[in-house]
Amino acid sequence: MSKIKNAQLRYRIIDRSLRNKYKPFPTKEQLREACEEAIFGSTEGSDICDSTIEKDMFAMRMEFDAPIKYSKIEKGYYYSDDEYSIDKIPLSEDDIDAIKFASKTLMQFRDVNLFKQFGFAIDKIFDRVHISNNPTDLAVDNFVQFETVEETGGSDMLPILLKCIKEKQIVDFEYTSFISDKTKPRSVLPLLLKEYRNRWYLISYSISKLQIITFGLDRMSNLTETNTNYYEPIDFDPDNYFENSIGITANDTSPVQVVFKIDKIGSKYVESQPLHKSQKLIKEGTNRNTFQLKVIISEELKRTILSYGSQIEVIKPKSLRREMQIIVLEMHENYD
Repeated sequence: MSKIKNAQLRYRIIDRSLRNKYKPFPTKEQLREACEEAIFGSTEGSDICDSTIEKDMFAMRMEFDAPIKYSKIEKGYYYSDDEYSIDKIPLSEDDIDAIKFASKTLMQFRDVNLFKQFGFAIDKIFDRVHISNNPTDLAVDNFVQFETVEETGGSDMLPILLKCIKEKQIVDFEYTSFISDKTKPRSVLPLLLKEYRNRWYLISYSISKLQIITFGLDRMSNLTETNTNYYEPIDFDPDNYFENSIGITANDTSPVQVVFKIDKIGSKYVESQPLHKSQKLIKEGTNRNTFQLKVIISEELKRTILSYGSQIEVIKPKSLRREMQIIVLEMHENYD
């Protein structure tokens, strides 16, 4: 990658570091490490030196009016304007070239096992960049509508949590419950980060309760790294933890066989986007097809079934069928 493209990437990384409220006032060395790790996957200092970071910050001040200041008290750098972000600056030709280069690189790896889960996102990036010679072309926004979702919050915690997962480091935070709306302090060992329907979740080991607990990042606040590491063995396998789950719910409950019938149009949807990897078509009928899953019963499963309305009917197990009947009766009363 050219020096110009590297510089553009470093500017974005420095900008992101200066706006990281969980690691305020980064030092020059911390900025250098962030750039080198993001671009070269290393922090040894063989590719980027401190003087390069000094030149980058000077260029950001001159070219983008970046309000970068140094705090003698905190011994680190910060933006004097909390609202500033280099992301708000229009892309230059060099930026556009760098984005196109990156998108082509991503496409080369989209079928590698490590990146398969990000295939949809990679496709969207590639489409957006290459649908026009200029990805900032307003005509693209006027005539092509990409699917958008509202940001739910918490994604800025991902780098810290990922670091603590790798280093087996305990974190403290405050958590607000959806049900009680009460906020309580938590101390956990992060184990896994999982995204579901544009929300990020932290699967963790509770130090006080000695059990696996899931937290939504959008309900976490005041995240703090501790200086405590936890090396005791934990019965947790990230590769298989959600093996029998739909959504974010996973527990010690054994999976059960779920059988449902769905009309021909609905069948096309569930065949093109299976509800779970265990899904099998077990019978084709004149008006409806019958499918089978092997999953744990969860709220996500019920909501997924309900999303198909009158097209779908749960056959087995009887307990789930009864639950769905009760929900449908309650819905009928709401509309009666």
